[in-house]
Amino acid sequence: MKKILVPCDFSGTAMQAFDLAVEIAKKSKGEVLVMHAIEFAPAYETSFVAQPYVFNATMQEELEKDAQKNFEEMMRTRDIDIDSLPVSFYTDHGTITDTITQFIDDHGIDLVVMGTHGASGLKEFFVGSNAEKVVRFSHVPVLAVKSPVSLTSLHSIVLPTMPDLSHHLFVEKVKMLQNFLQAQLHILYVNTPVNYRPEKDIQAELKDFARFYKLEHYTVNIVNSTDEPTGIIAFAHDEHADMIAMSTHGRKGLAHFFNGSIAEDVVNHVDCPIWTCTLNEA
Repeated sequence: MKKILVPCDFSGTAMQAFDLAVEIAKKSKGEVLVMHAIEFAPAYETSFVAQPYVFNATMQEELEKDAQKNFEEMMRTRDIDIDSLPVSFYTDHGTITDTITQFIDDHGIDLVVMGTHGASGLKEFFVGSNAEKVVRFSHVPVLAVKSPVSLTSLHSIVLPTMPDLSHHLFVEKVKMLQNFLQAQLHILYVNTPVNYRPEKDIQAELKDFARFYKLEHYTVNIVNSTDEPTGIIAFAHDEHADMIAMSTHGRKGLAHFFNGSIAEDVVNHVDCPIWTCTLNEA
């Protein structure tokens, strides 16, 4: 976690993500890259034939200057020694998700830390939160936060999983996260009516999963729920978990529309921080 990206619109949640990223960078002896995406909403002039509205270059320059001022103000209110902790600022233009994912590739980012308000109802179904979309498209881990959180408060991690023995790189990343935080891992299987299985079978497979990956400082847990996201969120709440770590298939297009993503659903509705990593990259 040497190069940490914070997509920042200078909202309260974005600045909370920045504070957490600074803590992570201090511990990992890394650097923080703050990126502000300027997204131009399409506009049209009224005429007999609709014409795209040409964006004013002067307005673009003003937006960049405003972003720079906001960044400088954010830095002024925090006690950061830039000689020991590099913090750099960038602006870019385009849709938020595309801009962030391209920035990840261009700058060799290891971790994205971003604030989110979540999404619900029709907005969630058709659009989704920005964090949800970044989770879907990012090929590096994403840590989404909704409220102020300190790195030192993250002592327990819920790991919802199927007892799959083919996800070596993903589990290795989870182990690195657990070691970095010195946290306890709560391995969780959600038993649903659609995919119901006897608990004794699940219990045995989860223990084999833990032995196979040589996990340490963990508990094995099974909950019954109507669906996976509901079970994960309820368990995390009941256990007062500090974080959830999940894999995602990163489905796109119609595959996402019809199948969705458990991780993205949890990002939209859980209160504690959630760390995600795509399986197709893991």
